[in-house]
Amino acid sequence: MSVVEETIGFGAGRALGGREPAPGRWPVATDGGAGLMAGKRKTNPAGSSNNHRGDVLRVLGVLKVATVDQIQRIAAPHLTFRHTDKKTPSERKTARTASHLGALADLRKHGLVENGGRTRGGEILRNLTPMGLKIAAQELDRPEGEMGSAARGAGRSGASHPMAVNDAVFALLRPKPDLALLDGEPPEAVAAAQRTVAASDGLGTLASYATEVALPATGTWTNPGKGGAQADIVLASPEDGVPLLFVEIDNCYESAQDLAGKIDKYVRFCRRMVKETDGTERPMWRTRWWAPDGRRGDLPHPPLLLVFNRLGPRNPNTVIPQLAELTRRHWEGKAYEAFHTYDGKLPIVATGMNMLREHGPTGAIFWRFGRGDMQPLPEAIGNPRREASDAHARTEQEAREREYEDQLRRTAQQQNAEQEARRPVCARCSTKFTNERWRAIEPADWGTLRDSHPRLCDGCKRRAVYSARQAEQAERDWQEHVQDEAVPEQ
Repeated sequence: MSVVEETIGFGAGRALGGREPAPGRWPVATDGGAGLMAGKRKTNPAGSSNNHRGDVLRVLGVLKVATVDQIQRIAAPHLTFRHTDKKTPSERKTARTASHLGALADLRKHGLVENGGRTRGGEILRNLTPMGLKIAAQELDRPEGEMGSAARGAGRSGASHPMAVNDAVFALLRPKPDLALLDGEPPEAVAAAQRTVAASDGLGTLASYATEVALPATGTWTNPGKGGAQADIVLASPEDGVPLLFVEIDNCYESAQDLAGKIDKYVRFCRRMVKETDGTERPMWRTRWWAPDGRRGDLPHPPLLLVFNRLGPRNPNTVIPQLAELTRRHWEGKAYEAFHTYDGKLPIVATGMNMLREHGPTGAIFWRFGRGDMQPLPEAIGNPRREASDAHARTEQEAREREYEDQLRRTAQQQNAEQEARRPVCARCSTKFTNERWRAIEPADWGTLRDSHPRLCDGCKRRAVYSARQAEQAERDWQEHVQDEAVPEQ
């Protein structure tokens, strides 16, 4: 166990019981009593809790660099609705971020977190050290190779791009406060929290996101070569209808030609094939992320979302049409009946940061290149007209199958009715013949004896046969009696 693990408690679970600590839970020492508290204060002078330190590691493990305000709003959104009795916004912010600020101070003391400059608004930025990145990987239950690198020096120029990336993550995630943690708070604060809970939902959990992810067109995941892309955000939330989504944030400083060059790199990465252990080839991105196999002949690449943040001088309303035209060969599908197919194409969707903050991913604020209407994100990255056509085809197929089954049933009923109309009736008791009796009186093969009573049912036939035998026996007895009367006595 490393010195850091011994100091902050991480790794004690493995030493004591062989189990990893659960996310957000830090193992507690077992020396008991006052010694425990003294040791805790000695190693964590700021007095932060295990949960808050876990919050910091997980948020920074995903975002790479963030302010304490962003960490609190993502990891513990219920704190946003506390301390409403403070007079000024600054005092309220200080109060609600105090716990995570203490956690940052303790993690910095242990060499896991460091200050990374300031935003343009003067807020201090925090990022993980390489050692902190390893601990965060365990907190997120994510391989270290997928964590990327520590974002050192991101705040030297104000970190406008990382802050925009964080804003996009927050707008897509839309964390909901736990109302049970707001018991005793003023009614107006609880009402504000309830409105947040009732607002449109976000996508996935914090663990569904990754930032600054290299997408190598050459080289490897850990050592990417030239010509690849770097996704600002990668979102994988299959349970929300978004199996895999690449997100690119543009602060409106780049031209349409520059953005088209980036899209070329995304396409180059998506087309890259690698060999599996069995020798078969598959897209490289499928070796890290899961997505449905799709339909043969209609397998698009993972979609790309462009989020335009109005900071720079360029107007997105001008850039987006130019970009759509420059990249048409990458996204344009083929018309097929009532829909389009997108085999080998890159779905590209665009929206604005302000709209994303206000409406979230379920709002109709996303424009898919080549379409006319704005759609919610799951529909914009999908193929709803194809789905509707497939659903209509399935409905028609099911209707045809039902009609065929109904026709078979009607035919069988008609045949049964005709058969019942032909069924013989017993000439004596008027009972309908059973199937076995009917088969018994049917014309048999050549040489087979015909039934003795073809117009009688089984019961009447048995009685008729019995009566005939009785009559024959009586006739024999009478003949014998007559003969006996005719013979003279000796």
